[in-house]
Amino acid sequence: MSDHKQENDKSTPEGKPRSSSLLDETLLPVDEHVEEVQENGEKVRRKGIYLLPNLFTTAALFSGFYAIMSAMQGHFEFAALAIFAAMIFDGLDGRVARLTNTTSEFGVQYDSLSDMVSFGVAPALVMYQWALVDLGKFGIGAAFVYVAGAALRLARFNTQVGTVDSRYFVGLASPAAAAVVAGMVWAGYDVGMSGRPSIVAGVITALMGLLMVSNVKYSSFKKLDLRGRVPFVMMLVVVLVFGVVSIDPPRILLALFGLYAASGLVMWGWSLRNKKSG
Repeated sequence: MSDHKQENDKSTPEGKPRSSSLLDETLLPVDEHVEEVQENGEKVRRKGIYLLPNLFTTAALFSGFYAIMSAMQGHFEFAALAIFAAMIFDGLDGRVARLTNTTSEFGVQYDSLSDMVSFGVAPALVMYQWALVDLGKFGIGAAFVYVAGAALRLARFNTQVGTVDSRYFVGLASPAAAAVVAGMVWAGYDVGMSGRPSIVAGVITALMGLLMVSNVKYSSFKKLDLRGRVPFVMMLVVVLVFGVVSIDPPRILLALFGLYAASGLVMWGWSLRNKKSG
């Protein structure tokens, strides 16, 4: 009787034997990720995720988390550096995925969630702890405008992939907005401004949030071919840029990303002027 019961336990309700691999899968505490992909013009279902690009995304996510933890402890320089580190990792994950042909829908969604933490929540909380905490409701409002702008910008970007010109971003990209905010914190901390209430910092933070959801166009630099050959002088330009940034990283990075954020507004104003004159 016991042998008969054991035999039934290994069978499906239809009486068919259940494979050991299927038993092992049902015992796993985490479900396997299954995704539909296009291969040779046909939709096929694939299990698992690509490890290499998602490692960079995880590193960006951790950098954003570390920035929040550092700001809570008053280490604003480390917090700003962590946000810039998240920018580097975020720039690498997508390019690595394309270069190694390991792009996936899971990676796209994971990257967006990581961006929300690293370039949406982290910069706002770091700025709030650094200069807005004593401004009351104004400080809370400025920080929230930035967070909401980042969330709306990422949602809009995900829904417009493939339908807009890849040469341009519609609205300021969240990493660039985060760089302006983090650059302000880093440069201000470098001159001993930590803890001083700043209405100007709140206004700029809110402005970055509004620029992210604006229709102002910014160059995406996605047409840069990193695999092709370039003139030797380009390598000298890269070395020169690194040398200039190393002179005073906080202020020079703030200036570079501030100019990038302003460039969209300048081009937008120029196009409006041309339309009126036309």
